[in-house]
Amino acid sequence: MSILTLTSNNRCFDGEQHYYTHESSATNSTMTFSIYLPDKALAGKTCPAIMFLSGLTCSPDNPTHKAHFQKKCSEMGVIFIAPDTSPKSSTNPNSDIADDERYYVGQGASYYVDASQAPWETHFKMQSYIINEFYELVTDLFTISSIGLMGHSMGGHGALLLGFKYPSKFVSVSAIAPIAAVSESQWGEEAYQAYFGADNSQQSWSQHDAVSAIQQAGKQYPSILIDQGEADEFYQDNHLQTDKIQKVCQAVGQPLTLRYHASYDHSYYFVQSVMDDHIEHHYKATL
Repeated sequence: MSILTLTSNNRCFDGEQHYYTHESSATNSTMTFSIYLPDKALAGKTCPAIMFLSGLTCSPDNPTHKAHFQKKCSEMGVIFIAPDTSPKSSTNPNSDIADDERYYVGQGASYYVDASQAPWETHFKMQSYIINEFYELVTDLFTISSIGLMGHSMGGHGALLLGFKYPSKFVSVSAIAPIAAVSESQWGEEAYQAYFGADNSQQSWSQHDAVSAIQQAGKQYPSILIDQGEADEFYQDNHLQTDKIQKVCQAVGQPLTLRYHASYDHSYYFVQSVMDDHIEHHYKATL
């Protein structure tokens, strides 16, 4: 694994939690990711994997430290992979990676799309990174039999967007509090204007929305799972527009289990509360 640099390794339940860095040609930067390897994988046996895409302001630390997936993954023999949300200056101290004071535009954002406008286009190629480079990297270097894709918030958008744009790469998809239509939210309008240019229309930006990806791809999976907290401040402020996912799935015949949870907010307390169900959802897709 000379292509990777191991930065930490900790025993955790019946497995090990690893962190790695590597040089990315897609993002033109050093990237970080975490991967949980159950003992079965450490012994060289193939295992199904889940790739978790994190939300705004996040890094691989958020799911790794807060999502509480390790015990369930060790019991079921599932690999859990958490890439970064974007290139970051903290990992590349001498770089010129673009940033913005708005947390929903700068480093820690990206929306898992390929930016086409300066100064973002140099490093913000997260769709190409995840789908091509990172996917190939982890499947080549670890004993992975299949990959399910899930995410939270902006990462939930990313999981639905990439899962339906590239269904041949993933056996299952799920999301927790996803952004359904980024181009129609305040966050997304400002981010997509930066990434794709002010001259592009909202109709053009909508091609990078989760609901648009589902509409264009049609039914791709036996079922997808989405959980949404009803006390989620971003859901209540109409940033997430969860109902649009339900409508588009009904329109294209994509089976969907959409669960609303009273009293739960947008935090990782909610993520860890439903994590076991999502791990089981992805594991069942491999049977």
